[in-house]
Amino acid sequence: MNKPGRLALVGSGEYLPVMQEFERELIARGPSMRYVQLATAAGRESEVRRGYWERIGKEQAERIGAEQIFIPVYNREDAMREDLAAMVDGAGLIYLSGGDPHYLAETLRDTPVWAAIERNWRAGSSLAGCSAGAMALGPDIPNFRKMKAEGSIGLGVLPNIRTIPHYNKFFGWIPDAAAQLFLKAPDHITVTGIDEDTALWSDDLATWNVSGKGATHLLSGSKTGKFHHGETLTFEI
Repeated sequence: MNKPGRLALVGSGEYLPVMQEFERELIARGPSMRYVQLATAAGRESEVRRGYWERIGKEQAERIGAEQIFIPVYNREDAMREDLAAMVDGAGLIYLSGGDPHYLAETLRDTPVWAAIERNWRAGSSLAGCSAGAMALGPDIPNFRKMKAEGSIGLGVLPNIRTIPHYNKFFGWIPDAAAQLFLKAPDHITVTGIDEDTALWSDDLATWNVSGKGATHLLSGSKTGKFHHGETLTFEI
């Protein structure tokens, strides 16, 4: 029986040269050089912006010697298409890039495309989420832009980890009250902050490793602290 592939939570930098070697390592862990990219989190942005994600994804794939498989899933109708779901099969790396994490989770949940992503990851494909993609992989996504609104249900791959991407800049962007909302989590949820150009990754969802220019911050639980490139930390999902 295959075990799940490598899983990565990235603070920022998807498809950019700064994360080139890290993405090369991710795809090398998978069963092929098929680099599956979904810009679903940017689905409500302009056509020009969606084209930007496809372009820089192509450039990164070329830099690391991979085959770009850009899947145009921008809404629920797209995510329900079996032909687009089939494009995920055999991926070496599946990458959910940035945008709106609430929209990403709501668009993919309970669809053939998400079923294909989860199935391939459980069969050995690497799975990465950057910024919105990292947030959506958790159990929930607090609504820090609308304090009185309820948050969204996440995709639940990591049912006990809530991720704050862009952590080294995040609290300069939102009010203190919103920051406290994000940090206030049930006891079973570990809140992690991941700096820009930095990733937290695991092969077994128990031992986690830090890669990149910044740090990962454990903000709740019994093992709070700041961890840098090359360091490992252990917590169960």
